[in-house]
Amino acid sequence: MTAPSPFPSVSEAAGRVEWRAETAQVDYPEALADMEARAAAIFAGEAKERIWLLQHPPLYTAGTSADPAELIDPRFPVHAAGRGGRYTYHGPGQRIGYLNIDLRDRGRDVRNFVHHLEGWMIAALADLGISARRAEGRIGIWTNDEHGREAKIGALGIRVRRWITLHGFSINVDPDLSHFGGIVPCGISEYPVTSMAALGCKAGMAELDAALRAHFPAFLGHLGRCGTGG
Repeated sequence: MTAPSPFPSVSEAAGRVEWRAETAQVDYPEALADMEARAAAIFAGEAKERIWLLQHPPLYTAGTSADPAELIDPRFPVHAAGRGGRYTYHGPGQRIGYLNIDLRDRGRDVRNFVHHLEGWMIAALADLGISARRAEGRIGIWTNDEHGREAKIGALGIRVRRWITLHGFSINVDPDLSHFGGIVPCGISEYPVTSMAALGCKAGMAELDAALRAHFPAFLGHLGRCGTGG
């Protein structure tokens, strides 16, 4: 008789993570404070891990590597984010996913976390008929736009404190793409930005959320356990 595993299955582990999806826009400082508090509570063993899906009012965030020269037109509020990366736009029509995930028992490998976070986004977009990919040497999720040009459809920026993750990703569902013109998005000026809607995809936030949730157990399972090298 096989002894039961001391570890939960991938589906069990995924089921223990709280999912929260907002219907109203959330102000950035409020979201940042909530995310920081949740990370501290997870570290203390007082709260579950969480995936928080939301939208922000129009704004720009500055990561720890932001170059002031890349803030071309500060037409919206600019917030220091505390995450890695450069300038990013957030606004209505863009799905933001903030991840408070505990890596202490999941390999303690930030590069592995980021790699599989990209894979999670790519898998979700594939369910909606969008062929997205990584690009060597460039941060973000890429596809071909309606003119056949390589274009960015998703961004990610992560911070890890005491092995609890903060911040996460954004996927362009149907934002006003002209709003990206106030910055050099993520420091990359050679390539345009696109969205699901610009590519003719009829799916909205609910469909994207469902695709993300469907692929979440696989993403979590790829993170591995400390000492496994997974």
